Amino acid sequence: MSEAYLGNPNLKKINTPVKFTKEQIVEFQKCAGDPIYFMENYIRIVSLDEGLVPFKMYDFQKTIVNTIHDNRFTICKLPRQSGKSTTTVSYLLHYALFNPNSNIAILANKSSTARDILGRVQLAYENLPKWLQQGVINWNKGNIELENKSVIVAAATSSSAIRGGSFNIIFLDEFAFVPTNIAEMFFSSVYPTISAGTKTKMIIVSTPYGMNMYYKIWMDAINEKNDYKPIEVHWSEVPGRDEKWKEQTIRNTSEEQFQQEFECEFLGSVNTLISAAKIKQIPIINPTKSAQGVDIYEDKIEGHTYVCSVDVSRGVDKDYSAFLVFDVTSMPYKVVAKYRSNEIKPFVFPNIINRVCLAYNHAHVLTEVNDIGQQVAEALQFEIEYPNLLMTTQKGRAGQILGAMFSGRGTSMGVRMTKQIKRVGCSNIKTLIEGDKIVINDFNIIQEMSTFTKRGQSWQAEDGSNDDLMMCLVIFGWLSNQPYFKELTNTNARLKMYEEQKNLIEQDMAPFGFVDDGVHDPEEDEESVDEYGTRWFPATRKGQ
Repeated sequence: MSEAYLGNPNLKKINTPVKFTKEQIVEFQKCAGDPIYFMENYIRIVSLDEGLVPFKMYDFQKTIVNTIHDNRFTICKLPRQSGKSTTTVSYLLHYALFNPNSNIAILANKSSTARDILGRVQLAYENLPKWLQQGVINWNKGNIELENKSVIVAAATSSSAIRGGSFNIIFLDEFAFVPTNIAEMFFSSVYPTISAGTKTKMIIVSTPYGMNMYYKIWMDAINEKNDYKPIEVHWSEVPGRDEKWKEQTIRNTSEEQFQQEFECEFLGSVNTLISAAKIKQIPIINPTKSAQGVDIYEDKIEGHTYVCSVDVSRGVDKDYSAFLVFDVTSMPYKVVAKYRSNEIKPFVFPNIINRVCLAYNHAHVLTEVNDIGQQVAEALQFEIEYPNLLMTTQKGRAGQILGAMFSGRGTSMGVRMTKQIKRVGCSNIKTLIEGDKIVINDFNIIQEMSTFTKRGQSWQAEDGSNDDLMMCLVIFGWLSNQPYFKELTNTNARLKMYEEQKNLIEQDMAPFGFVDDGVHDPEEDEESVDEYGTRWFPATRKGQ
């Protein structure tokens, strides 16, 4: 009777007796106790130039294996084509063989990618000597089940991929390429599957791709704000890569691509509203409190003035209903609280706005009312009777004007987002952020900044990304430039920023002077002061 699994001579079927020699027993024990020894002596990989060859590990690959082996949580930032998948799957195979009853999940940004990685595990397994193999129970493109009850499954990274399971190891490949909304839902649903154990492992391996969940976990690991052990490999640590190789690679790709894929820099998208250089400078701070979608960065301060900008979604798909609370008492303004949820229903949302904004000294609330935002604003005004709802009214060419308690035709219980409103809001918030006139330390906002790009004549999120929080910022940008905002805050943002640069502006203008056309009124020869506080004096010709 055949001892091969389904006729595959490279696989051992279950219940096949093995007679170990003394040498094999010694080898088995060495392999079980030392993953690196096992990999270097028994793993075979496919080389493009040489075909099937032994896995000769580089020093950095050994460091990765030892780190994974000695820690529960590991995150790796690795350049392209550094053998990261080969290194990790070799460890997974070792774990499955020498740890009975193990459940291992291979998750990637695409299910096809996860199956390809599992295929590498299968290739390595087929080339093991029979005395190292376990009998095979199941063997297909999606999973492996061995006689020692170890199971390896492959799937796309999603909140439902391994829901309900209990896993000893979860391996996330190219996690930076998983959309942020999916990554967030994944962690909220999957983390409980490994948190119950004391030896369970989470392995995250990726090349950077913008500022997303992978970026946050990495930065928190670097700053020791989580339990992940960070491992970074520079492209020059890979044998055969030198400055000549770098120049050739850049010539055949681009400088930006090289920086992201080989220098492993967290580059955002190109043509973002907020410059990439500025985004990289913004530090991420964890909120002091979090509950039910609300993140608090600073508690209310008596006597301070707060405003809240609201963007409403239908509560379906990927869109989030969101709001931001700003302390506008003095500059720089601060984002002190945030709310975002893609599950909240519109009829519930007003109650959350009311609860949070009342806590911040009855914050002034401005809601976007293009769609169902109107429903939210009306609920705040008529049902809840929120005391500080900001309204707008139409004023001819001036468009929408901000105020409170307007009445009559053209009055709206919030701001209707138009091309003009969005253009002004984008321009103002860009000025505030890049001029360090507003403090923003929230990860989700910064992530949206990195994907909020120019589309035609407007700005919006890239495909697969969100811009709900960015739209809250845009609303605030427009709000901060309204005359009524100056009444609320007793500040003039434009004046303050102008005054800081006034000396430079005056220096630039001084060499040119002012030319008198010879037609003037003597009564107008006195100095004048404009709305920004600058004193102007009439220019005169020599001899006058």
